[in-house]
Amino acid sequence: MALNLATLKTRSLTAVVFVAVMLTGLLWNFWSFLILFTVVHFGCWIEYLKLTEKMYNTTIDNFVKWFFAVCGYTLMIVAGIQHNSFDIGTTIGGYDISFKWLFFILLFAGLTIFAVQNKMIPTKTKWMVFGGFVYISLPLTLLLNLRQEYDFSSLLHKGPILEYSAVNKILVSVLFPIAIVFSIWINDTMAYIVGSLIGKTPLSKISPKKTWEGTVGGALLCILFIGILFSSLFGGSLINGWYFAHVSKADWFIIAALCAIFGTIGDLFESKLKRMANVKDSGAIMPGHGGFLDRFDSLLFAAPAVWVFVKLFM
Repeated sequence: MALNLATLKTRSLTAVVFVAVMLTGLLWNFWSFLILFTVVHFGCWIEYLKLTEKMYNTTIDNFVKWFFAVCGYTLMIVAGIQHNSFDIGTTIGGYDISFKWLFFILLFAGLTIFAVQNKMIPTKTKWMVFGGFVYISLPLTLLLNLRQEYDFSSLLHKGPILEYSAVNKILVSVLFPIAIVFSIWINDTMAYIVGSLIGKTPLSKISPKKTWEGTVGGALLCILFIGILFSSLFGGSLINGWYFAHVSKADWFIIAALCAIFGTIGDLFESKLKRMANVKDSGAIMPGHGGFLDRFDSLLFAAPAVWVFVKLFM
C-alpha cells in the first residue's frame, strides 16, 4: 500500500484539531472529561443505530433511538461514577428515590417500548440495538470509572517530601485514560505509516488495507514508546513526594500491549459492522477521519481490557 501524501496531509491537519479537543477534555478537569465522553457516547450510539438500520434495511423510531442512548448514558453515569456526591436522588412521600433505581426503571421502560413499538423490526435488529449497551455504554462506563480520582488516590503512598497537592490528584486521576488514548494514537499512527511503507500481507478480509506488517510494527512501536515513556515518568517513581507504588514499570508495557491488541480488534470489529451496513465510514465528523465510531472503535475495546487489568492485577 503506497503512502498517499494528500491523504496523510488531510488526516494530519484535521488530527491537530481532534487532538486539541481530546487533550482539553482529558486534562482540564473531571467535568471536561465527562463532557467530552458525553458527546462521544451519544455520537457513537446514533451512528451505531444508523448502521443497524442499514444492516437490516429497517427503520428505528427516532424516539426509541434517543431513549436507548439516554438509558446507556444513565448507565455510564450511575455505574461509572462511584462516589456518594454523584448518587443523585430525591425524597418522595418520605422515601428516598435513588438515581440508580430511576435508571433501572427507565431502562425497563425503554426496552418494553422498543419491544412493542414496531413488530416489523426483525429480532436480530432488536438484539443489535441491545448490544449497544455492551459495545458503547459499558466501555465508556469503565473508562469513566478509571478517570475518577477517588479510586486512584489509593494508588499513592505518601512520601517524605511534600504534602498532597491538587496537581498530584489531577495527575493520578488522568493517568490510565491518558495512557489508553496515547497508546491507541501511537498504535494507529505507526500501523498506518509502517503498513504504507512496507505492508504487503493483508491482515483480514474485513479490512483489506490493513497489513500484518503494519499491525505488528504499530503494536511493537506502541509498546516500546508508551512503555518507556510512562515507566520512566510513573513507574514506581517519587513525584512531588508521592510514590506510585502500585504502578510498576512492567505495568505500563502491559497496558500499552493491551491497547495495541484490543484496539486493533476493536478496529476490525467496527470495520465488520460497516461492511455489513455497506458503508465506508460510520459518519463524517472530520475530513479523512470518518465518524465517532471510526475514531473511538479502538477505545471501546481497549478500555475494558485495561480496566480489568488495573482492577484485578494491579
